[in-house]
Amino acid sequence: MPLDSLNMQSVSSQSYNSLSGSDIRAVIGPYQFAELQAVSYSVTREKAPIYTMGSPDPRSFSRNKRGIAGSLVWINFDRNSLLNIFRMARGKFVANKDDIRPAYSTGSNEFQADRAIFESQATRGNSGIPAGALISQLDQVPLNNVTGFKEMAYAWYSDQLIPFDITLCGVSELGAATTMKVHGVELLNEGSGVSVDDAVTEMQATFVARLVEPWQAVLSDFQNKSFYGGN
Repeated sequence: MPLDSLNMQSVSSQSYNSLSGSDIRAVIGPYQFAELQAVSYSVTREKAPIYTMGSPDPRSFSRNKRGIAGSLVWINFDRNSLLNIFRMARGKFVANKDDIRPAYSTGSNEFQADRAIFESQATRGNSGIPAGALISQLDQVPLNNVTGFKEMAYAWYSDQLIPFDITLCGVSELGAATTMKVHGVELLNEGSGVSVDDAVTEMQATFVARLVEPWQAVLSDFQNKSFYGGN
């Protein structure tokens, strides 16, 4: 007779489930953010006391705006891990043509060398204008319409990324599963650094968000007793 592993667990182990960071993975769209080391968030809300004459104590509290903010910490190996996810997903934003670095142009030379911006044959976007063009040369460029100023491009700063959702999901070794989601993440600041004393290269970013879905326990396939019995 197959052995049912759940029958060997104590009542308390089946009632109280906890997960550590090593059990949790982050997902952005269809891609796992495998390099993520930590994610944190805070929810704040303005609540003001209302006073009236005759009492030093507040009569009531008015509820005002709510703000959600947090931070991300991830490891960079040989590329910016977060930007690399959006390039795999073909995520682009509308950029000024004059701001697009040649290496991030969406034309035929989309992925040029890192020295592309210093090479004489490099051009601004797909306009054909040399990267080192003078103001007098730029003034003579004709524009057919307003959209001539803009072009789709890949982000080269984290704050240029389009809003995205972060889904955290985890499954423990006992089969307990949980998930949460941060909606409408907009990155504000990013920072990194290297040192001879650092074995790894970390990158940090702060964000604001529109909504947080709290942790919720979900049923996993591993919590089905027939799975443990092999039937």
